[in-house]
Amino acid sequence: MVVDCANGAAYQTAPHVFHELGADVITIGASPNGFNINEKLGATHPATLQAAVREHRAALGVAVDGDADRLIMVDADGRLYNGDELLYLIVRERLHHGPVAGAVGTLMSNLGLEQALSRLGVGFARARVGDRYVLEMLRERGWLYGGESSGHLLCLDHHSTGDATISALQVLASLQRTGRTLAELTDGLQMMPQTLINVRVERGFDWQSYAPLAKAKAEVERELADQGRILIRASGTEPLLRVMVEARSAQLAEQAAQQLASSLKAA
Repeated sequence: MVVDCANGAAYQTAPHVFHELGADVITIGASPNGFNINEKLGATHPATLQAAVREHRAALGVAVDGDADRLIMVDADGRLYNGDELLYLIVRERLHHGPVAGAVGTLMSNLGLEQALSRLGVGFARARVGDRYVLEMLRERGWLYGGESSGHLLCLDHHSTGDATISALQVLASLQRTGRTLAELTDGLQMMPQTLINVRVERGFDWQSYAPLAKAKAEVERELADQGRILIRASGTEPLLRVMVEARSAQLAEQAAQQLASSLKAA
């Protein structure tokens, strides 16, 4: 397996953990110089891991980010698995050992994850974006599993904060127990295509009361029915609205997001 440490916090630990557990480890991103953390490496730049897995014909790839709390994985075909897919796999594995009351995602978690967990009889709740909010909601509800699409994963039966190495071990344990691949273990999850458009607006713009946006949103919601989702939220740092649409097809997601964004052009 290829392990990408992003020239960050896990460079001295993650490769040794997987090696000691029996893996033949090829390590990249383990030469920090104080400036190159996350530089075209790690969970924030997964193309590097995908290329390395193909180059070395590895069975798996694991990438953490610079502070080693985010995880993404790659299979032998170079396919990328994000936090939503890995959370689904972890919850599915836990169901083998007993019931799971629910899992927590965020406002950005894919609707496909929510639907797939529902089919497994697992509840799902959305917290604000940020792993701290996922943790708060898990504690409020007494649940154990949660995460973000970006790869922050929480398994409170094994650790109390995001740790990409421990999260990877939860996935690898399922692969080892079942003898199945990442693709096979996530076959019940149909991720919905997403389109995200950033729309610049005036500072202080009251988008929630803006009639053209409300009208466009109602039209899109009728089109999507229960086979899609709209998320509009203001940036916390810039005068931007982030318009995200999930739909049953990439074309529909793109069209709907553009429709919403266009309604804001006169704002």
